[in-house]
Amino acid sequence: MILSANAKLWIKAGALGLMGSFITADTLALELSGYAGAEYRYFQHDSVISSVGQHHPSLILAPELYEEWDGGKQSLLFSPFLRLDREDAERTHADIRELQWLLVQDDWELRVGIGKVFWGVAESQHLVDVINQTDLVENSDTEDKIGQPMINLSVFQDWGTIDLFVMPYFRERTFAGKNGRLQAPLVVDTDAAKYESGAGRHHIDLALRWSQSIGNWDIGLSHFYGTNREPQLLLNATATALTPFYETMHQTGLDAQYTTDSWLWKLEMIRRETHSDTFIALTGGVEYTLYGVFETDLDVGLITEYLFDDRDDTQQTAFEDDVLMGARLTWNDAQSSELLVGLIQDLSNEDSAWNIEASRRIGDRWKVSLEGRFFSIHDDKSVLYPVRRDNYFQLELSRYF
Repeated sequence: MILSANAKLWIKAGALGLMGSFITADTLALELSGYAGAEYRYFQHDSVISSVGQHHPSLILAPELYEEWDGGKQSLLFSPFLRLDREDAERTHADIRELQWLLVQDDWELRVGIGKVFWGVAESQHLVDVINQTDLVENSDTEDKIGQPMINLSVFQDWGTIDLFVMPYFRERTFAGKNGRLQAPLVVDTDAAKYESGAGRHHIDLALRWSQSIGNWDIGLSHFYGTNREPQLLLNATATALTPFYETMHQTGLDAQYTTDSWLWKLEMIRRETHSDTFIALTGGVEYTLYGVFETDLDVGLITEYLFDDRDDTQQTAFEDDVLMGARLTWNDAQSSELLVGLIQDLSNEDSAWNIEASRRIGDRWKVSLEGRFFSIHDDKSVLYPVRRDNYFQLELSRYF
């Protein structure tokens, strides 16, 4: 079982978040929410890497505590997360997703502690979303993120919003263990991680973002300097495991969305510079929504995106020349029923990957979710080749409180 070794850091960040709050015992009225759930993954095939089985059950607990005071100008949010996995010791883990104090003024906001920040507009991948580290043991879609210690100042002006970030501590990426699925070719030895910066995890990362809505346009322009969230995986001295190596990087990003009638036009583009490489990547496309199909409450969104990476190296990226085709179905019913289906097809070979996500509420407090990931990978040089037999269905039942 892996419980984060950063307890002291979390305590310090939480203490910073309380500075200036002046909370007294009689003002506390914490709001408790969140969910607990049971998840079951079934893999269609045996792993090509390990002898681990096809059945992977796990339990999840994700509470959230929220308190505000000072007329709503100050608040504290605490969101811990715990997963217990029967098979993979690396997937059994705990994290503090958020432990953040927020101060709101007329034209600025200050957040201090551990937080989550999302940037991006595309469906298939979020190139510009660089603040938080990916929690890869949670889901292969890279949507789940680890809490990031930070100080975030947001300034609101007529000409746009400026976000400044100071990040004093780096969170390493999680990887499946020897009994997990969706593995790298060898087990990733996270305890042996190396850094380009002599400061290691304590390198101070900085980020700046400007965002603005101009007519039908929503635009964001960002720059990040700090530790690359995507490590290189290097063979260790005994050729028995992979060692994560985290370079320092500069990344400039652009995200833009144009909304008109039933159309959403989306673009994400980055230029990333490290000691070993400099490249440009982009994801752009369109989503068109058909409302009230067949005179019902059903809305159908049709999605197409193009994914490009000028490294043109399938061992570094799975999306150097690919296209996404998908559909989003929203029933607009009392149960909030939704279905998302997508296919990513490599335009230079026959490799492809399918994704299915569906969810529906049951009553006021229950929710059932279904996911499916299916890979058809033939190129033995592809970064996805080791997971070519890791097709799986995932069923989750959650109770919200």
